Amino acid sequence: MKYFIIGDEDAVLGFNMVGVNGLSATNQKEAESAFHKALDDKDVGIIIITERIAELIRPIVDNYIFTAKFPLIIEIPDRKGPMTGRPSLREMVNEAIGIKL
Repeated sequence: MKYFIIGDEDAVLGFNMVGVNGLSATNQKEAESAFHKALDDKDVGIIIITERIAELIRPIVDNYIFTAKFPLIIEIPDRKGPMTGRPSLREMVNEAIGIKL
């Protein structure tokens, strides 16, 4: 099972440094293309997508999250931090494991 990152250039570069392949996107068309490329690769089990890029294709991401089992889609903040109204990564982890880090 492989990971695949979709995000801005910094996010993709950072994940590439630890062996995770992916594509950068700056607009809706690029984000849709990258998302479909990740879905087409049957070895991809987890798609990591930055919140701001996910917002560009929100209907597609939400439709897939609520109708498919695989791959797992994880939204993460980009280098600018979490979007307004969204919990931080630390808050999500604390909630998921039930203890404060």
